[in-house]
Amino acid sequence: MSLRKTLTNLLHTFNDKTALIAASLSLKRGVSSVRVRVLRATTHRLTAPPSESQIAAVLSAGRGSYLLPRTCIEAIMDRLHRTQSATVALKCLFTLHNIVSEGPLTLKDNLSHYPSHGGNNALNLATFRDDTDVQSLELSSWVRWYANVLEHVLTVSRVLGYYLINKGIEREFSGVSSELLCEIRGLVDFVEQVSHAPESLHLQRIDLVYGVVRLVCDDYGRVQREISQRVEESERRVGDLGVDELRELVRCLKRLEECKERLVVLFVNRKKNDSFWDLIGRVKNKGVVVMEDTEGKWLTVVVKGRNDLTESTRFTNPFLEPGEILYSGPTGWRVATCQLTVPALG
Repeated sequence: MSLRKTLTNLLHTFNDKTALIAASLSLKRGVSSVRVRVLRATTHRLTAPPSESQIAAVLSAGRGSYLLPRTCIEAIMDRLHRTQSATVALKCLFTLHNIVSEGPLTLKDNLSHYPSHGGNNALNLATFRDDTDVQSLELSSWVRWYANVLEHVLTVSRVLGYYLINKGIEREFSGVSSELLCEIRGLVDFVEQVSHAPESLHLQRIDLVYGVVRLVCDDYGRVQREISQRVEESERRVGDLGVDELRELVRCLKRLEECKERLVVLFVNRKKNDSFWDLIGRVKNKGVVVMEDTEGKWLTVVVKGRNDLTESTRFTNPFLEPGEILYSGPTGWRVATCQLTVPALG
């Protein structure tokens, strides 16, 4: 270990102990206790993610008075935004992720209190960089990625109207297909962000990074389940969807398929779930067929103009009156009255 690294570790250890002493001296015992729990869960030591007991201690703040949940989230966010250490930042995000996954509603709701609603809980780590050494630089890319993933986890919860949970529940979906497609799009956005993991996958040998990927993998499994339910519902409705809705569905499923290989590499075949990808491919292909069939019903007719042939499109355009056709003339698109019987071509 280099001398610089050794000195940095000693300084971090000193700072951790100093912060713990300062937090424990607060006159407000409840607030002091919460801050101490947060500091113990987010030390600078790059060994492992916060232990189960440390996470449980942080989550217990959600079962206190109304003040303690807010204090807990504020303490984690303050720690996250003040640190220049990639290790501390990852541990803060790991702790927040556990709050989203397993924490009581009081903590979740305080975390979801965004600036637009008067809160200050935006992660804002797009420019995070720890240049202590090469490993710290690589860990910084994991911090930026993990922050984006966690933000998408919260976004998915807002899109769905509920937090992702461990056990699957059969949903009754709205009769409005646009809402269903909006939910699919939000879920696919999450999967895309997960697939953009840093290239330094070898860092999964570090217990902390491995723990982060494991939590993300769990959320990915939940999102797969949510997507499956909505894609199955879309398959039942595919014959009733308009062309634009079919196009949106197919686009989302293609985006999803493009993530597959990167996800397999990231999770080393965990959550491979061949039946899930078979469903995505089947519904995508069915959507393409129905979309092409629908678009094929638009007729193309040819009208002989005075000087040249002009081609019209969408003979069944709903904005045209019976007997009218849309054609391309020398000065742009025009509407003309057609007295002839126009056969469908092809």
